[in-house]
Amino acid sequence: MKIEILGTGCAKCVALEKVVEQAVAKVGGFHEVVKVDDIMEIMKYNVVSTPGLVIDGKVVSIGKVLSIDEVVKLIEEAKHNA
Repeated sequence: MKIEILGTGCAKCVALEKVVEQAVAKVGGFHEVVKVDDIMEIMKYNVVSTPGLVIDGKVVSIGKVLSIDEVVKLIEEAKHNA
């Protein structure tokens, strides 16, 4: 599973990155976590408010810092929909 954090380095982007790392550790298994800070790459997802969270190519959150449990839930949902 590929998880992308879209953001240019703002405080919310950094906070979401930490939350995602903790959620991935909680879920276990292999997950590729990638930080995308290139504005042109971010725009390809039609995300205009960062941070954005993308799981397996699907934008699942825009413009907010999620809780660890919210990210775990999104990861679990993506697993079931794969």
